[in-house]
Amino acid sequence: MRERVVHARTQWRKSTPPTRIMYPAGNLFIPAPHGRLEAILKEPRAKTARGVALVLHPHPLGGGTMHNKVVFRAAAALNDAGLTTLRINFRGVGQSSGEHDEGRGELDDVRAGLDYLVAEYPKREITLCGFSFGARVGLEIGINDERVARLIGIGAPVDKYDFSFLEACQKPILFVHGQYDEYGHVDKLRELTARIKAPVELRVIKDAGHFFDDQLDELKRVITEWALSEPPAVAGG
Repeated sequence: MRERVVHARTQWRKSTPPTRIMYPAGNLFIPAPHGRLEAILKEPRAKTARGVALVLHPHPLGGGTMHNKVVFRAAAALNDAGLTTLRINFRGVGQSSGEHDEGRGELDDVRAGLDYLVAEYPKREITLCGFSFGARVGLEIGINDERVARLIGIGAPVDKYDFSFLEACQKPILFVHGQYDEYGHVDKLRELTARIKAPVELRVIKDAGHFFDDQLDELKRVITEWALSEPPAVAGG
C-alpha cells in the first residue's frame, strides 16, 4: 500500500465578483427503477476518451448534490485525465425522481448510472468515484460489478459507516483523504487500506478537512495524476 502526504500549494488569487450559477451543457435524464435520475455528462477535451467515469455526491440530507464542489473538482480531474464523466443526482435530489432511501435504494441509482455508461460507451473502461456518502454506496457496488475497472474513494466516512467490505476488493483503488477529516479518522482509514490486498493508494492531503475547503486544487491534481498513471485494466479483476 502506497501512502503520500500531499502539501497544498499556496496560490494567490485576485478577488472576483460573484457570478450567477449556470447549469452546464450536457444535462440529461437517465432511466432508473423509480423513474429518472438527473445527470450531467461531460466529454474530455482529448479527441479520444481513455475511458468513462461515474462520480457520486455526498449525503443528500446534508445538502449533497452533483454540483458539490468536491464532486465537481473530481469530475474535472477525471476529464483532465481523458475520461468522459457522468455525475448523477441520487433519488429525491434536484430533478431526480423518488425519495432518499438511507443508502439502500441509492445502490440501484449507482447501477443505473453504470447501465447508462455501458449502453452509451460500450467496451470503455469505467472508473467509479464517490465522495463521502457517495463513496460508501459507490464502492459497495463497484467492488463486485464486473463493469467497473477501478475505484476512487474521496473522504471515505469510515467513522460513520462500515467499510470492511473493501477488504475483499480486487481492483485498483485510490483513497484521497483530508488530514483532519471530521467523519473518518485517517488512522482508521490506514488500518483499512492495510487489509486490502488489491493495489491501493492512500493520498492524505495536509491540513484538509472533509470538504477540502482550501485544498481543492490539490485534490484535483492527485486524482488526475493517479488516473493517468493507472494502466489499462480488465474490469472484474
